Amino acid sequence: MTIKPAVRVSDGKLIVKNRTVLTGLPDNVVATSGSASGPAEGVFLGAAFEEGSSRHVTSLGTFQNGVRFMACFRFKLWWMAQKMGRSGRDVPLETQFLLVETQDGSHLEEDQVVYAVFLPLIEGPFRASLQGNSGDELELCLESGDVDTKAASFSHAVFVHAGTDPFATITEAVRAVKVHLKTFRQRHEKKLPGIVDYFGWCTWDAFYQQVTQEGVEAGLKSLTAGGAPPKFVIIDDGWQSVAGDQDKAGELQRLTGIKENSKFQHKDDGIMTIVNIAKEKYGLKYVYVWHAITGYWGGVRPGTEYGSVLKYPDLSKGVMENEPAWKTDMIRLQGLGLVNPKSVYKFYNELHSYLASAGVDGVKVDAQCVLETLGAGLGGRVELTRQYHQALDASVSRNFEDNGIIACMSHNTDALYCEKQTAVVRASDDFYPRDPMSHTIHVAAVAYNSVFLGEFMLPDWDMFHSLHPAAEYHASARAISGGPVYVSDAPGKHDFELLKKIVLPDGSVLRARLPGRPTRDCLFTDPARDGVSLLKIWNMNKYTGVVGVYNCQGAAWSSLERKNAFHETKSDAITGYVRGRDVHLIKEAATDPDWNGDCAVYCNRTGELVTLPHNAAMPISLKVLEHEIFTVSPIRVLAPGVRFAPLGLVDMYNAGGAIEDLRYEQRLVSMEVRGCGKFGVYSSEKPMRCCVGTNGVDFSYDSASGLVTLILDHMPEEGKRVQLVEVEL
Repeated sequence: MTIKPAVRVSDGKLIVKNRTVLTGLPDNVVATSGSASGPAEGVFLGAAFEEGSSRHVTSLGTFQNGVRFMACFRFKLWWMAQKMGRSGRDVPLETQFLLVETQDGSHLEEDQVVYAVFLPLIEGPFRASLQGNSGDELELCLESGDVDTKAASFSHAVFVHAGTDPFATITEAVRAVKVHLKTFRQRHEKKLPGIVDYFGWCTWDAFYQQVTQEGVEAGLKSLTAGGAPPKFVIIDDGWQSVAGDQDKAGELQRLTGIKENSKFQHKDDGIMTIVNIAKEKYGLKYVYVWHAITGYWGGVRPGTEYGSVLKYPDLSKGVMENEPAWKTDMIRLQGLGLVNPKSVYKFYNELHSYLASAGVDGVKVDAQCVLETLGAGLGGRVELTRQYHQALDASVSRNFEDNGIIACMSHNTDALYCEKQTAVVRASDDFYPRDPMSHTIHVAAVAYNSVFLGEFMLPDWDMFHSLHPAAEYHASARAISGGPVYVSDAPGKHDFELLKKIVLPDGSVLRARLPGRPTRDCLFTDPARDGVSLLKIWNMNKYTGVVGVYNCQGAAWSSLERKNAFHETKSDAITGYVRGRDVHLIKEAATDPDWNGDCAVYCNRTGELVTLPHNAAMPISLKVLEHEIFTVSPIRVLAPGVRFAPLGLVDMYNAGGAIEDLRYEQRLVSMEVRGCGKFGVYSSEKPMRCCVGTNGVDFSYDSASGLVTLILDHMPEEGKRVQLVEVEL
């Protein structure tokens, strides 16, 4: 008996776990076993062409009927978004990640559904992407970005892996690619900077490029005075020394030197003045500043010591078709001053060492994808990106000991597959406070992009305004994202009642343990476009899970208009269902190895507590821009008829993140809790007593739901991270 590989190509078909995904693979497509890249059972696909070229496109065949897919594709040069479909023509240009459900799993048991993940890769100086054509074929596109960088044959352009757990299958596939490429590391292998566990403030939407030292101080003072003290600040675009080539109006600005501009040159200390004010006067732990990967939007002005040369971006065909606005973009028309790759480490090191000497702890490095457009004459897009990122990694490592870097506008695989150090990545296009179309689009995009990006780095779901019609929608999503949480409020324009749901009095946040991602049953539905689906996002804490539910309908990127657009929604409110198993790894939060699947589910908005038996579903109806957050906690049976589940600080969005330790000794439950406020648990019977530390405290008990609440009226004692809460039944 011959054991057939889990993923194989046979008779012109791509077969995963005995299910055909693609038919009609042409003869020029070659398959190589992935067994050399570790235990993941996968196959590499490549292709042979008749002659060398800097760009190739070939068919990979046609999807078998019955499949569904979710694609992460670049709708802009800088950013990805999600698109769902069932046939080849639905696969957008510039698709960088494709998750396929091998047959419609809506009527099957979970362990019967097979998922295939397609990862288009880097091969030599070429970068691969996927796309569909009007003949319903899936196509492979290979590009070097330099007419003189050519090749004719490829063997490892796409990796395909399959499994029955979609999230584990993706992780295994990325791990196999890492072993093969040896050019990047995965999220869990990187040092996370300290900002991720604290509340922060970014100057961008408060001031844009008009930011000043006085404005930075006003923002820090305003938030601290209101009881939401930021512990990090990002001084965004507007602090650098820049000018146009002839200092005329309307010119593209270029960097003229590494030091701050006159707005931040107070006394002789420069930017150090505001850094010291932030840390000494307002107690901040971290100060970051912004710069573009090329120095500034227009690069570094030619004639400086870094060997900068004016280059004109040459965009790939797929990006130009998806984002036609590039035809009139200033960077494309006026060129960019590109630092010679041989001098770029010197440039970064001098910039970063100057900032570090002023007390700056890290950088937000923007506009990263522009490098792919500048590879002509420099060995192509992949090579230029690699050289810049190696220099950037080395400089950050030398100058910012906390690995202080956020990657931004960086959603191309040229960068993802060479990121060895950067551990935080912006997950989507910006928060646009004045664009009513953008808010549902934003929440959907960060969740789906995190399915892919979260394998490489911790996704950052971006800043938001706490005083805004969509503030709660954004704030709740950030709170369960697992990434950094920061606002861009103008000084004095805050909703402190909202901020109390995400920020503790000491400026820390209750961060979930993983990147937030769509629940398994949402991976292939389209909650932005289909008019019938809600988006559910899951995450994990140590002893609980969390599910956020969002109505994101009504706006999405339009493949016809090549831009974000409103579209008709079919009904006022949409109904969906929440289950305990929506938290994909909820079993890991159960302290009982024989847990039966029953959960206590607490609704943040209404304060209601429901017990959900294994596989039971709870309906929820939401209108566009409405949301709900549920804390999901496995129920432990302590004795016949005695059941218990911890909930956490129930007034906060990620309530369960407060519980750092949980112990059961017969009928005594001991919990170590971070933070203060209203603390809740589920108990099937009224407790005999509740204690905080060694002191008995008043508590309330609702016999109908089993909700027990008590007040933690202060933070843990100084020098202590947690306080002990005991419930005796």
